[in-house]
Amino acid sequence: MTLSNCSVTVGDWPSLKEQAQAIRMEVFVQEQNVPAELEMDQMDAVCIHAIAYDGAGVAVGTGRLLPDGHIGRMAVRKNARGSGVGGQLLQALMARAHARGDRVLALSAQTHAAPFYQRHGFVIEGDEFFEAGIAHINMVYRY
Repeated sequence: MTLSNCSVTVGDWPSLKEQAQAIRMEVFVQEQNVPAELEMDQMDAVCIHAIAYDGAGVAVGTGRLLPDGHIGRMAVRKNARGSGVGGQLLQALMARAHARGDRVLALSAQTHAAPFYQRHGFVIEGDEFFEAGIAHINMVYRY
């Protein structure tokens, strides 16, 4: 399934907070049992955020780019997974990072998602670790 008429909006936290919070709470807190107090943090205010919308204008995915070149909080609603939304979000954040001059991007992927990031040029660095009870692996992308 591909969402051919999916669109991605990139912006600041005040503009995209409502949609990003709703998706992150649904995916991370409700589905994956991440404590809500770990999910929302003070870094949101200084990040560049991306929201993917389906053809009907419903927000189906989100991610953020931190000032130090880390990409995080990538989440796609269950009904849109496997449709290319995650790739579009990731590419939008990578393009924004490149445009501002970032030379290296980093992220902590849930281990099961590492192949997705590898398809976009990220490589694994280091050993698996656990965050909020979920296995993760650090990954980097170098321009």
